[in-house]
Amino acid sequence: MHTLANSLNDTIKKENGHVFDMLSSLGQQMYFPTEGILSQSAEAKKKAHKYNATIGTAIENGKPMHLKVIQDTLSAYDPADLYPYAPPAGKPALRDEWRKKMLVENPTLVGKTFSNPIVTNALTHGLSIAADLFAEQNDAVIIPDKNWENYDMIFGIRRGADIVSYPLYNMDGAFNADALREAIIAQKNHGKAIVVLNFPNNPTGYTPNAVEGAAIVQAIVDGANAGVNVVVITDDAYFSLFFEDSLHESLFGALANIHDRVLAIKVDGATKEEYIWGFRVGFITYGSKSSTLLQALEEKTTGIIRATISSGPHPSQTFVLHALQSPDFNRQKAEKFDIMKGRANKVKEILENGKFDDAWDYYPFNSGYFMCLKLKTVTADQLRLTALEKYGVGTISLSETDLRVAFSCIEVEDLEDMFNLIYGAVKAIEKAQAL
Repeated sequence: MHTLANSLNDTIKKENGHVFDMLSSLGQQMYFPTEGILSQSAEAKKKAHKYNATIGTAIENGKPMHLKVIQDTLSAYDPADLYPYAPPAGKPALRDEWRKKMLVENPTLVGKTFSNPIVTNALTHGLSIAADLFAEQNDAVIIPDKNWENYDMIFGIRRGADIVSYPLYNMDGAFNADALREAIIAQKNHGKAIVVLNFPNNPTGYTPNAVEGAAIVQAIVDGANAGVNVVVITDDAYFSLFFEDSLHESLFGALANIHDRVLAIKVDGATKEEYIWGFRVGFITYGSKSSTLLQALEEKTTGIIRATISSGPHPSQTFVLHALQSPDFNRQKAEKFDIMKGRANKVKEILENGKFDDAWDYYPFNSGYFMCLKLKTVTADQLRLTALEKYGVGTISLSETDLRVAFSCIEVEDLEDMFNLIYGAVKAIEKAQAL
């Protein structure tokens, strides 16, 4: 193993041996190269006042070389903020701004010790980094039965972990914290569990309230008290889109620093929060009482970035930084929030009028982009195909009974017509089955 990796591992063991035990074999081997091209280039940037011939970019007239046909479309920005490589951990100013934003939007983080956010190539990349660092073959990755299907690819197929699911809702339609606790404690003999919390939930659009949130935190602490090392990843892809009386901040704040056997990891980003899906700007942040341990985890994280994508795209990081620093940012974001909230409220109004009760129920939702129908008389894939082919309505089939509908991409005035067409597709299937 590389001496730098050994040094980081020794630091982590000294600060919290439980966190070292959470690392995968790849995570133990990972380090950020402080010697070689990057370090020599950084040294030259400071001292090479005559000629700096260290880095693989091109310079012309003292500025990054670029094509006019590209710069003409980006003329509001300095070429220096677009064309050079961004640092592997991301633009420092962007990391600082995102940290400030996290503290404003998550008051429970105030006074907690957590790392500076590291820029990722959006949310999936952040989850993949967490999987590489902490998921090992036969580790249990605990997720609710209603989940984003890519978790299986990220943690299961790529890293060989076992996906363990539990019912998202209990009999009262609330978050099933008891089932989460049981799933964690079931890993006592293995000694380790990875828990992924995704709120607002994809696909259901559900976020727990404060009482449910406290029960989730307690379930994780109970697992830690039972001797399980728990890596808790809050997938906050749809953060801030909270439309009702639910938690309005990430559980990362409540989980950071809570127990020596709990490592909290926040994966979030501008992707959906700021409506810039194609820009691919996300962040990964660690919570621990030890700032020394956090520094070691940051170095392992930047090592993985260096070994996979080298660094994220510079232009999109610049665009996000510009937006966060704009005096119009909060006002414009609030305008979009109101549109999304209006769509969610309209969906509830439509579904609660009783017109569709013979065809479906719907799972509780209060946030995010989506909601799910629970079908009574037809299968979800039958309905998906019929609605698509007969009426031109696209939805997502998740199981025999569950159909996901993304209200985020439907104008509020079109929502009732869309559900009428889905209902018409149900009736068309029922009629065909009765023949």
